[in-house]
Amino acid sequence: MVTAPLLAPGYLLLRDAVSTPRSYLSDAALGLSDAAPRALPQDFAVALASHVLDGGVVVKVLLVAGLWLAGWGSARLAAAVLPDAGAPGGFVAATLAVWNPYVAERLLQGHWSLLVGYGCLPWVAATVLRMRAGGRPLWVDICALAFWTALAGLTPTGLILAATVALTCSLVPGSGRSRGLCAGVGLGAAILAALPWLTAAAVSGSLSSSQAEGVPAFAARAEPGLATLGSLASLGGIWNGEAVPASRTTLFVVAAAVVLLGVVAAGLPAVVRTPAAVPLLALAAAAVVVPTLMATGPGLAAVESMVRALPGLGVVRDAQKWVALAVPGYTLAAAGAVMTLRRWMPGFAAATVCGLALIATLPDLAWGVGGKVVAVRYPPGWAAAAATINADPRPVAVLPTGSMRQFAWAGDAPVLDPLPRWLRADVFMTGDLTISGRLVPGEGGRARDVERLLATGADHDALARAGVGWLVVETGDDVTVTRIGGGKPAASHRGLMLLTHGVWLAMLVGGGAVVLAGRFRRRLE
Repeated sequence: MVTAPLLAPGYLLLRDAVSTPRSYLSDAALGLSDAAPRALPQDFAVALASHVLDGGVVVKVLLVAGLWLAGWGSARLAAAVLPDAGAPGGFVAATLAVWNPYVAERLLQGHWSLLVGYGCLPWVAATVLRMRAGGRPLWVDICALAFWTALAGLTPTGLILAATVALTCSLVPGSGRSRGLCAGVGLGAAILAALPWLTAAAVSGSLSSSQAEGVPAFAARAEPGLATLGSLASLGGIWNGEAVPASRTTLFVVAAAVVLLGVVAAGLPAVVRTPAAVPLLALAAAAVVVPTLMATGPGLAAVESMVRALPGLGVVRDAQKWVALAVPGYTLAAAGAVMTLRRWMPGFAAATVCGLALIATLPDLAWGVGGKVVAVRYPPGWAAAAATINADPRPVAVLPTGSMRQFAWAGDAPVLDPLPRWLRADVFMTGDLTISGRLVPGEGGRARDVERLLATGADHDALARAGVGWLVVETGDDVTVTRIGGGKPAASHRGLMLLTHGVWLAMLVGGGAVVLAGRFRRRLE
């Protein structure tokens, strides 16, 4: 119901989401460019997978898998923590996990890999709870947690979300394995999975205090009739007011918030009596309150100061994305709503009422969030330009400057320039963004120097001395490629970055093999 339009032939190209027929293990894909390593090891994974499958198919499969895992995992988590809720409780938990404003807004923002991490959260929670209870060999739980942590860790944000859920679930009361052991395993898995972007940040020196200037622009946003607290509590409030479904732009959003929070509140009496659920409920409260405080004047000042002091904390500035941490607790409460409502109606009737209410108050999540998340096709000139440059992969400068584009063939929303992910060569991009008329500078120092040369009309010789090998002019359907001839020495540390990505890949493949083998063995039994 959500992703059907995306399954047509074509590519996901919407705001931050970029998919291309093929990607390569360029310096940028390994985190060795001027930009902060925000898309590691995502770019590495897509580059590898696109050697086997079309890159557009890879991204679509991962996005659909992320949403599927969110629903399935929430039902499994509900069954583990609230077995008395039964299948009806699992149904409501799965519905809330998939059908909510957070999913809609992140789809419209193009955060497909964040949604993969989001889909892993209930699986991380269930794995750590099982580890804490000690019901099966420790090494099996370690492998399972390594897999889910690595999959969630396609991006730094997904990894931080997964690590937070793992540490929270390690605190549940009861006998079994020690809290310290479970927390140590969760933290160790997170550190190993984070090696690609931690190492890239260290060796490339790409982090800068300029990220602090974007803190106000990325603050959570109050929706009509709801304060910031109400918007976040109802799983909405993304910073970009254009990346929201139409139903969240009118006072109808108040009814939607009442329904979602009503379902959650109905289940709280049953859930608070379950010790394993209490830490996740506390996390849900923190995941709403902390981003709300971050959107206040003192909160913005505090976050900006922190990012200036520690540039690596720039990952926290999009405060609304941390509301994902509320969803495991919310889904457990949604399952508990069935237990509460069973006093007056059969369980499946209660599940039907709750599920339909959640869907009815966010009707435009259906069909690609109202037809906005669709597959697009590249004009032929793009493939020809990529083939020309890939035959002689020298650094590329692009006109017009800036990282965002508006293409008639890609729809009404702005999109990230897809060229950098289609080339073997590195592309000079500053990462500068303009949000509500305010410039949020990126980290690309060398790219900014090249853009200054382009702005002053520098000749080919000056561009070549600056390291420009190709000049690409994008005019919608047409892409003009001009050879400049400059180049740059091969980046150092490629071997180190391949090693750290290999650690992440080993966690994903090895842990996944153990998970699949365990499921196959249980089916045979």
